[in-house]
Amino acid sequence: MPSLILNGEDLNTHELLSHRSVQNYKNLIGTHKLLVIDEAQNIPDVGNILKIIVDEFKGLKILISGSSAFDIFNKIGEPLTGRKITFNLYPFSEEEIGKYETPIENFDNLKMRLVYGNYPEVYGFKNNSDKIEYLKELVNSYLLKDILVVENVKNSDKILSLLKLISYQVGGEVSYHELGRQLGISKNTVERYLDLLSKVFILHKVSGFSRNLRKEVVKNSKWFFTDNGIRNTIIANFSTIENRNDVGALWENYIISERIKKQNNSGMIVNNYFWRTYDKQEIDWIEEREGKLFAYECKWKEKKIKIPGAWKKAYADSEFKIINAHNYHEWVY
Repeated sequence: MPSLILNGEDLNTHELLSHRSVQNYKNLIGTHKLLVIDEAQNIPDVGNILKIIVDEFKGLKILISGSSAFDIFNKIGEPLTGRKITFNLYPFSEEEIGKYETPIENFDNLKMRLVYGNYPEVYGFKNNSDKIEYLKELVNSYLLKDILVVENVKNSDKILSLLKLISYQVGGEVSYHELGRQLGISKNTVERYLDLLSKVFILHKVSGFSRNLRKEVVKNSKWFFTDNGIRNTIIANFSTIENRNDVGALWENYIISERIKKQNNSGMIVNNYFWRTYDKQEIDWIEEREGKLFAYECKWKEKKIKIPGAWKKAYADSEFKIINAHNYHEWVY
């Protein structure tokens, strides 16, 4: 397909697009069938420019990408309402990686991915020290840059401290009031920071499931990291799986992030929850889809686990399954 590829960081691109007329864009696009603009958020008034092109060039495919989630949504969101499809580009998924690994390699490398995550650059490094240096730079210089330019967020200290507290509570419920007390900030500020962290794809929020049974807990939420490597960088722990006491949390975070990738990449329409009662019966992951409920427990090792009695009684038509390191492929592929 004849393609025109432009770089939004190049001032020549700004100049080419600055004169907003249909004829100017006809001269630029010519017979190309695909227009690609990388780092589009850097182009002044890019939303209205794209609106003209989308409306006037029928049959032209346009692909817009950007590394700043805040900027690209703010600048193209409203002008392109009803004219765009948004695709979130996550770190490598197990499905993508699995195509290039044998089953034995896949399991050995899985233990590495629980520690270093699935960012493409990390996957390409053979030396673990290179992976660590990249992840440190990613956290300190890149992932937080969007948040730090938002009004009233002046430095990264509280954000990093919040991320560290969340790191140690992966798989557990989070109290905004308690986080605020530990950080010396208000509950509302904690919620705002967490919302910002989810918008830049560092964290993912999961709420409690309830159909108004008296014993079900829905007040608190759980937060998971989009990538294990980021979580381990925050707590400065790159020890191997065999030498860790948080393997359960690492596995739960990893497999849930992989499930979210699967849901997004396949266009699955689903609501995600966790479930717990006040008498401490709980299930790690609940999916509401296709008019049914699906319940999953995430365990690193193979174990026989009975479905909680309260869940079985209240939701008898639901399905229940244990996801472990030996059967997870069918859940994320």
